[in-house]
Amino acid sequence: MSEFQGQVAVVTGAAGNLGSALCHKLAQAGARIALLDHDAEAMARLVGQLPQGTDAASFGVDLLDPASVHGTVSAVQERFEHIHILANIAGGFAMGPTLDATDDATWDLMLDLNARSVFHMARAVMPLMRNAGYGRIVNVAARAALQGQGNMGPYCAAKAAVVSLTESLAAETKPLDINVNCILPGTVDTPQNRAAMPDNDHDTWVPPDALADVMLFLTSQAARCISGAAVPVYGRS
Repeated sequence: MSEFQGQVAVVTGAAGNLGSALCHKLAQAGARIALLDHDAEAMARLVGQLPQGTDAASFGVDLLDPASVHGTVSAVQERFEHIHILANIAGGFAMGPTLDATDDATWDLMLDLNARSVFHMARAVMPLMRNAGYGRIVNVAARAALQGQGNMGPYCAAKAAVVSLTESLAAETKPLDINVNCILPGTVDTPQNRAAMPDNDHDTWVPPDALADVMLFLTSQAARCISGAAVPVYGRS
């Protein structure tokens, strides 16, 4: 995929399962990568595991702090000059009680991790993409964004907000060569999910590598006419 040669990709949650899978695919495709995460040690390990010659740098960031986000985006711009791709992967999940028993802290946490983080990053990066007249943004929503589930109200609401933010950004950038899409993963096959659900059929889950393939496609020229889409990636479940 030589079209990614020289392009600068910013990946939030880079040290996680999906983040690291996407970073590897971007590196193999020739992209330059800014890894954003709060885990400096994990990012350092990941940079060392990327293909030799990859132009990559890691940046610590608090995605819930606007000043930290803007400062980090400025540091990325200073290091790489441009930002062509933004992959908003950082997020979090927590089961809860019924909605009437949910406290404000749980509500705020789910909205912050999954929706506010996307809002902060898009707000900081979008002016750079507007000035350049080019950009690709891929957000991570969830299957649960389309249908509320019991004991998951705050998480479902947060991921539904990601879909709405994606659609709004796509509408605002329609005249430009800026595409904004999101993916809707089903259950992702991670060590954490396997430990939490040991009796489930893991073969039906979605490997992070497969999700990364879809995200890479959405940032490619092949997807140049796709914007505002919420792409289901459910595996076989």
